[in-house]
Amino acid sequence: MKKVNVGIIGCGNIFKAYATGCRMFEILNLAACADIDMAKAEAQAREWNVPLMTVEQLLADRDIEIIVNLTIPNVHAAVSMSILNAGKHAYSEKPIATQLEEAKVVLQRARELNLRVGCAPDTFLGAGGQTCRKLIDDGWIGKPIGAVAFVAGHGMEHWHPNPEFFYKSGGGPMLDIGPYYVTALINLLGRITRTCGLATISFPERIVTSEPNFGQRIAVETPTHYAGSLEFASGATGLIMTSFDVWKHSLPRIEIYGTEGTLSVPDPNTFGGPAKLFRPVKGENSTDFLEIPLVNPYAENSRGIGVADMAYAIRSGRKHRANGELAAHALEVMLSFEMASRSGKYVEIESSCERPAMLPVGLRYGTLDE
Repeated sequence: MKKVNVGIIGCGNIFKAYATGCRMFEILNLAACADIDMAKAEAQAREWNVPLMTVEQLLADRDIEIIVNLTIPNVHAAVSMSILNAGKHAYSEKPIATQLEEAKVVLQRARELNLRVGCAPDTFLGAGGQTCRKLIDDGWIGKPIGAVAFVAGHGMEHWHPNPEFFYKSGGGPMLDIGPYYVTALINLLGRITRTCGLATISFPERIVTSEPNFGQRIAVETPTHYAGSLEFASGATGLIMTSFDVWKHSLPRIEIYGTEGTLSVPDPNTFGGPAKLFRPVKGENSTDFLEIPLVNPYAENSRGIGVADMAYAIRSGRKHRANGELAAHALEVMLSFEMASRSGKYVEIESSCERPAMLPVGLRYGTLDE
């Protein structure tokens, strides 16, 4: 199968993971990188032996088919529009946009130009997420009736080199970490139809304790603690909490509750396990979970698997899994919690998406389609 040339716009913190991930897959050729900060782009190009271009050169290069958008969240939509208007398929780091209308415009433009939009997270395509999906689809917990999802920590200012944007519009735990959890829930249980919730700013100011901005004071402009409820089209219900305000906790990442058992889902910000299953056994009092062997080889950090899946889909004509409709649906869900908090009412989710198809079991490493 002919390789797909990929370029990356944005050479910041996450570049390394994508550069590594893109080189895992036979179908991808990492052909160029660019950034408005040329010093950053030069450093990454040198370290990863990737051809260096300006953003304008990358957009104009006729040999590049997919451009990966690793810019900051507030410009994801604008940069993706530039990619589409240049005649390239666009794959964005999460979220697809920070406003739902922006996401709709991106998807509409892609349809007009017969181009594809992909978006992180693609972690649900990892071995852990795919194993849990198979367990649910094969009926190991019976009919799913409920779910919980918890992401709780004390923010980014203790380790991130430039944490300010996490506390501005478009940031916060729901749009930053929430995409992993909401997307995982959609992969496991399907689309979401209704939500309600509360969103608060617990600490109006954060003080940076990481370098190089030690001592910087950040005025917090976006909620940093969310508690919400979800209703799925399948009839299942769920609870989600995302927080930058929790010092310590002993909560699970994600659990799915069914009529015949419980599934403990691994961290959806990773690709591996453990995936754990509990089913009651008649006559036994065991309360232990059983760790389940993983069904595909992508258990290590495989960021870029969504780009590879989109590349295979371009060549074959099938639908890619980490697609724009899934990302826009997750975005609407995430934004709905703050809307519900302000209004004190349930929010009906208007968008829809298909549950992404499972990856085939037994894949050869470095491939997604044989």
